[in-house]
Amino acid sequence: MVARTGREERAWVRGAQAGVESDLEALFRTHWDHALRAAYLVVHDAAAAEDIAQEAFLAAVRNLDRFDRRRPFGPWLHRIVVNRAIDVARARALRSESALDETLAAPADPASPDRSVLGVLAGLPPEQRAVIVLRYLLEYTPGEIARLLDVPRGTVNSRLRRGLDAMRERL
Repeated sequence: MVARTGREERAWVRGAQAGVESDLEALFRTHWDHALRAAYLVVHDAAAAEDIAQEAFLAAVRNLDRFDRRRPFGPWLHRIVVNRAIDVARARALRSESALDETLAAPADPASPDRSVLGVLAGLPPEQRAVIVLRYLLEYTPGEIARLLDVPRGTVNSRLRRGLDAMRERL
């Protein structure tokens, strides 16, 4: 079944490159849920995650001519999604740092921190969040994550270790 799916996906990519709408829809239906989940787990905002996933699909469609059809479409799309989600998360962090007046007006209650797994994951830096999502939720290997994010494998391993250690502390 996996080989058939790979062949089907390559056929869909060829069709989408040729402008066949049904093939583009098939790619969308097949990969939308994982793209949306990956974006959400990095930014923790449903509306932003949907925007990120949509923008990533549009970017992928616009760049299909540069896509290597010998490779699976999913990891290529996930790279686009995760990189966009990291950018959004970084931008939000910068905006929240500059909005000190709001933070001072309504400080968080330290007695009731969010100790759920998703809450703790949301508190990690975007780079750590991204590798944890890719590794444990989308089930990529560290080597695949390194290629997806275009970083050294050691960087992936250190981000995983630091992120998991921080999560363990908070949980």
